[in-house]
Order: sequence, then C-alpha cells, then structure tokens
Amino acid sequence: MEKLNKSIANKERITMNNKLHYKFIDPDNSLTDFVAGFWCLQNTSEYAEEAIALPDGRIDLFLTKSVSGQLSIGILGLGTQPDKVEVEPNTLIFAIGFKLPATEYIFNFSIADLLDKGKQLPNDFWDFAADDLDDFDAFCGKASQKIHSLIPKDIDARKQKLFELIYASKGEITVKELSEKAFWSSRQMNRYFNQQFGLSLKAYCNILRFRASLEHIAKGEFFPELDFADQNHFIKQVKKFSGVVPTELFNHKNDRFILLSTLKQK
Repeated sequence: MEKLNKSIANKERITMNNKLHYKFIDPDNSLTDFVAGFWCLQNTSEYAEEAIALPDGRIDLFLTKSVSGQLSIGILGLGTQPDKVEVEPNTLIFAIGFKLPATEYIFNFSIADLLDKGKQLPNDFWDFAADDLDDFDAFCGKASQKIHSLIPKDIDARKQKLFELIYASKGEITVKELSEKAFWSSRQMNRYFNQQFGLSLKAYCNILRFRASLEHIAKGEFFPELDFADQNHFIKQVKKFSGVVPTELFNHKNDRFILLSTLKQK
C-alpha cells in the first residue's frame, strides 16, 4: 500500500473554489484500464454550495460524510447532461471515477438503468467506514488495494481492444472504425453498450469528445480542435452537454463547473 500511495500522491491536482475544495489524484498505472481517478469535494462553509457537474464519461462510486460523521455510499451512472449539485454545509465527499469496463469486471453488474441517475449501496460496501474519509491519500491506497483484488485474470479481448481505441482517441473515432479494428460488428457493439451502459456507442463517444473539448475551452480556445463539422456544430455540442456556450463555460471555470475547473491544473 505504501508504494501505491507514493505513486498516487505524486500526481495530485487541487482546485479551490471559495468554500468548495476539490482535489483529484490519478490512479496507479496498474489500475488505468478500470479507474479514471480519485477525487474529493468538501464544502467547508456553513451554507449549501452549488456547482454544476459536467458529463465526463465516467461512473462514480462516492462516499459522503456528514457533519455528524454519518457515512453514505452510492454509485452514479453515466451522465449525459449538466447536473446541478448542491453540496450540503460541512460535507465531505470522497469518490472513485471508473471507466466503463469496471462495471462488468469490477462491479459485475449493468448500469443501463442508471443513466443520469444513481443508487445507494450498503454503508459497509467494500468494507469502507466513516473514518476512511479522514485521510484522502490513505483512502486512495485502500481503494486501490481493493480494486486490485477484484480485477479478473480473463478479460474479453474484443472489449479490451474496443475500450483502448475509444479512450486513446478521446471519442474521435467512428463506430465503423471501431468495428474494423476491434473485429466486432457494429450491431453487437451497440447492443453491448445499450444493455450494459444504457446508451449507444456513438452517444458515448460524443460525451468523450465533449470532455476533450473542455481542455481547449479551459485554455480560452473556442475554435473546434477536434473532429467537429464546423464552429456551429462545436457550439451546439458544447451547449448540449453543458447547457451553456463555450465562452460562458470559460468565464465561470473557477466557480461553477466542477470538471472544467480541474482541467486547468493539468
């Protein structure tokens, strides 16, 4: 665990927004097929704070600790639209952002019914306890060890190749190209995505492409760097997933939009 903690701690990024404190840590290299990262969010004020969470193509396992010390654990499915989040006063949230293969190979269940939704899990899920939220680095180490223990030896080679291509391209790849390179028919891939994740393969790639565009917007670049048809198409896609145009995203990157705020630290 000590080795994992050292590896993780070297890659942390911290963003502070008045009373909302956000911290992100990359996973150990051995987990990157399944884990996108670890993050924590804390509201240190005595009032509820609002933020807008943007779709990022990930599934979040989150643990919340109230001011009374009560622990709550839940899982959020894929998001396809901006979600207004109200963080209660003096609340602490630790979370693990998972890539899609984790649903089948780590959690062993479909999240098709959790599109834009979440569900509660037992409060002792994965043997987590309230005091695990006392130290974020220690939490990341414990969670990493647990995930390591759940990774199966055998993984479908087609699915592994499919997700390698999707994530490497940041969604900038057609379903036809994926079919040809993963040796899997478009129809079968779409059936798998709809049954396992609740949306089509193309729809998921669009979310990843939107997320990639945020990296440019965070730098003040408002012209499409990715494979958008034109400027108008770029603006429509950004507005579809964020609810606002690119310039407004940039203007509020430090105080409203959680995902965009973290990107400026990279």
